[in-house]
Amino acid sequence: MSEHNPLQSKSEQVRELRETGFVVVKGLVPEARCQALREVARRQLAEAATPLEFEADLKYPGAPDSRDAPGGHTVRRLLDAYVRDPLFAEFATSPEIRGWMELYFGETPYLSRAHHNCVMTKHPAYGSLTGWHRDVRYWGFERDDLVSTWLAIGDETVDNGALWFVPGSHKLPFTSDRFDEAKFFRSDLPENAALIRTAVSPALEPGDVVFFHCNTLHSAGKNLSDKVKFSLVYTYHGASNVPLPGTRSAAKPEVPLV
Repeated sequence: MSEHNPLQSKSEQVRELRETGFVVVKGLVPEARCQALREVARRQLAEAATPLEFEADLKYPGAPDSRDAPGGHTVRRLLDAYVRDPLFAEFATSPEIRGWMELYFGETPYLSRAHHNCVMTKHPAYGSLTGWHRDVRYWGFERDDLVSTWLAIGDETVDNGALWFVPGSHKLPFTSDRFDEAKFFRSDLPENAALIRTAVSPALEPGDVVFFHCNTLHSAGKNLSDKVKFSLVYTYHGASNVPLPGTRSAAKPEVPLV
């Protein structure tokens, strides 16, 4: 994996994404904008502004057993970020993101409002860990070629639950038995465990953006710090790669980046 040189050109960044399955673009969003995004996210979390997703509903390892259990109202995601606040929408359709996606897809990029499209929160006490998976597991598009953006609006490290990626995993063919019933990558299989041992976790500073492919294996640990971590996450696809009718992927109107 490269050192993610901040002076990389967009074409070099796109090349790294194609080869590695992810690329970190340092300082894509200025600190002042990150601070404004953090303030909105904190306010909306404090207000429990709907729509929300709760840790207790997902039942991932470390999550409360139910909404009635201690920590049962711990929020995991502030959903539908695109319409939650103009600042969130501004980033999703910003010239920086549009230009990047145009270069990658070679056509007009579209923002999916059905997938990601959220402020991801990770709480110290009841924030769960996320097992190894490919995002495309529940998605329905003509082709498995979508790219997500993960904007760190605060520091992200292993200690507060940062992302882990398996380099090159987006190119690997896996049979269905490599995944469990919930479509998580089975760490109990020796061949899977060997692959997981190659994973890396890039430390992120506010304003850094990770671009990653929908087939890249990734996970995230627990937040062992004393502060909530916030990340703004979106997913994009090219105009010709349409969501399949009747699937969750087609459930919400999409946003062309023009």
